[in-house]
Amino acid sequence: MRLVDHEPHPIDLRTTPVHLGLGSRAKPVEGFAWDPEVLHAYSTAVAADGAEGRMVTIFDGDGPDDQWERHPAGDELVVCLSGSVTVTRDRDGAPDRVVLGPGEATVNPAGTWHTVDMTGPASILTITAGLGTEHRPRTKTHPTKHTNTTDTTGTSGPHTP
Repeated sequence: MRLVDHEPHPIDLRTTPVHLGLGSRAKPVEGFAWDPEVLHAYSTAVAADGAEGRMVTIFDGDGPDDQWERHPAGDELVVCLSGSVTVTRDRDGAPDRVVLGPGEATVNPAGTWHTVDMTGPASILTITAGLGTEHRPRTKTHPTKHTNTTDTTGTSGPHTP
């Protein structure tokens, strides 16, 4: 995994996220993968950006997600590119759902547990403040205080923003 300066070729955001950092920098993350070693290397490489760093990526999917997540360092923008998606936020134990179609977006506020379900094949673009991102298994309609929390070393998971 390495951050690339001034990539002259097209970037496939499905396989190569772009890190937005301090000083208005935009650097493709070459060799990125959703595994612990690469996530740790990415977090280390962008640590100086702190809470201001953002990851931009595209996720393709079909069906419900299997986890909740939250980003304590900042808001997350979710943009539906194709298909239909439902973003569900946990608001004090009650679900708050937003249905998005192509070209529509929503913001997940910092620290809010959320999940994204795709109705049929769909694609989303996310801009995520990944520092300190947490995931919880989606075993109920909303996360509970009794569920184990996993720190993903500063990035979002492979299935949701």
